[in-house]
Amino acid sequence: MLEAYRQHVAERAAHNIPPTPLSPAQVADLLELLNDPPAGEEAYLVELLTERVPPGVDEAAYVKAGFLSALATGETPCELIDREHAIQLLGDMHGGYNITTLVGLLDDPTLGVSAARELKKTLLVFDAFHDVAERAKNGSANAQAVLESWAAGEWFTDRSEVPESLKMVVFKVTGETNTDDLSPAPDAWSRPDIPLHALAMFKMARDGITPDEPGTVGPLKHIESIKEKGLPVAFVGDVVGTGSSRKSATNSVLWYFGDDTPGDP
Repeated sequence: MLEAYRQHVAERAAHNIPPTPLSPAQVADLLELLNDPPAGEEAYLVELLTERVPPGVDEAAYVKAGFLSALATGETPCELIDREHAIQLLGDMHGGYNITTLVGLLDDPTLGVSAARELKKTLLVFDAFHDVAERAKNGSANAQAVLESWAAGEWFTDRSEVPESLKMVVFKVTGETNTDDLSPAPDAWSRPDIPLHALAMFKMARDGITPDEPGTVGPLKHIESIKEKGLPVAFVGDVVGTGSSRKSATNSVLWYFGDDTPGDP
C-alpha cells in the first residue's frame, strides 16, 4: 500500500498537485499497518491518518472513525495512538461518524473532559444535540459544559480576531470573469479532484493572463510569483461570478489563494 501510494504522490507532484485523499480501501490497509507498523514508518502512518482522510461522512471517514472510536473507548489498543490522541483526531473530523463516540465518552471518568473539548467546537451534531441535553439534564457536568459552550458561541468567539487592517497583494483579472474561466466545462470530469481541476483555471489566454500551457494549464507561474510576496492574495476582477458553476469556480480560487485546513486533504 505504501509503495503504491508513494508512487501516486510522485506522479501528482510532477503536476505540482498533492495526492488524492485516501480511499476507503486505502484507509483499511493503513489501519492494518498502524496496528503492525513497518520499522521507520510510524510517524508517516499517523500523518496519513491525520491529514489524508476526508472528514465528515465520506466512506473513508467511516472507516477512520470506526478505528478511532475503538481506540478512544479502550476497546482496542494501538501503540502509535493513545486514547487521548484518538479523541483529538475524532474531534478534527468536524461531525458525522465521530459524534456518537464523543457523546458517549462525556461521562468517561478519565477522558470525559477531552470529549467535551472536542464537542464544544463541533456544530454538525444534528439529533445528537438531544443526547447531550439529556445527559446534562441527568447531571453530567461535561455535557452541561458543552451546552453552555454552544450557547455562548465559543466555537466562534475563541477564534483569532479579525485584524483592524490587512495588507494584501492583488491578483487582478480585467474584463468579465465567468465561472467557466475558473471551472471550465470541458474539464468538468475533474471537478471532484479540486487540485487537478484548478490546473485549468484561466487556461485560455486573455489580457494580462498568459497560461503555462494554453488550453490546458492556466497561469500557474504567474500565480506563484504573486504568492511569493508572502502576503494574502485578493482576487479582483471587473465582473466576477457570472455563470452556473459557482461552487467549482470558488474551489479553484480557494485552492490557490485560500488557507489550508488541518486534517482536511
